[in-house]
Amino acid sequence: MPRDQKAPPVIDVSSRLTSDCSRCFGLCCVALPFTKSVDFPVDKPAGQPCAHLRDDFRCATHSQLRDRGYRGCTVFECFGAGQQVSQVTFGGRDWRDAPETAPRMFQVFAVMRQLHEVLRHLTEALGWPAARPVWRDLHALLAEVQRLTAGNAQDLLRLNVAAVRAQAGPLLARASELVRAGVPGRAVNRQHADLIGADLRGADLRGASLRGTYLIRADLRGADLRGADLLGTDLRDADLRGADLRGSLFLTEVQVNASKGDMGTRLPTAFTRPAHWHPAR
Repeated sequence: MPRDQKAPPVIDVSSRLTSDCSRCFGLCCVALPFTKSVDFPVDKPAGQPCAHLRDDFRCATHSQLRDRGYRGCTVFECFGAGQQVSQVTFGGRDWRDAPETAPRMFQVFAVMRQLHEVLRHLTEALGWPAARPVWRDLHALLAEVQRLTAGNAQDLLRLNVAAVRAQAGPLLARASELVRAGVPGRAVNRQHADLIGADLRGADLRGASLRGTYLIRADLRGADLRGADLLGTDLRDADLRGADLRGSLFLTEVQVNASKGDMGTRLPTAFTRPAHWHPAR
């Protein structure tokens, strides 16, 4: 694309890509299974409502989830798939009033969440000026995925979601490369590396590719992650106190909520600091 050529007009889907529980039928509280573990205090099979789901589809223990052992609930984000399925795919007809719709609704929710996650990443990449060479392709795929999300339940259940994700992968990777090429310093490539429990205190990870990397319980206190590609990075219980994640690529609310941080952790402006993070020491 010539340098003076403008990007195609971006389809504004950003308002659809954050969960709005007030417009959802509690799908994550019903469709998904729980396994008794450090994340959940009980087992719950898929399709069975959580014991804390109220008649209005809200959580009766939302403000005490971590205290009651439901840590898994606090790290989940559907990227707006819940309200899309509830209000668009099924036209506002909930599974309690129409129990015959429940099995399909829950299956569609799993498909829609993946599509919305792809939409989120495509939307983010379209906001990067350095990714200009792939703007047109990103925009075309964004429009196609958005079209898919508007399909009926039958079409969504027939959809090959893996193929959609495979189509998005190279485009997102190229956009990431273009952005990270402008990050100062010598970027490292640790894609899919096993860095579980690694001591990375103060590490310079600017512009690093950490795609699919396991950073579970890694010590990243004071690490510089500006411009790092965090697509699919596992940050469960990673210590991000004092770390700098401003400008990191493909960081999601799920990753932030699953990690540990404090008031000294620097996040991208669009992110809300998790309530369970501790004050800086």
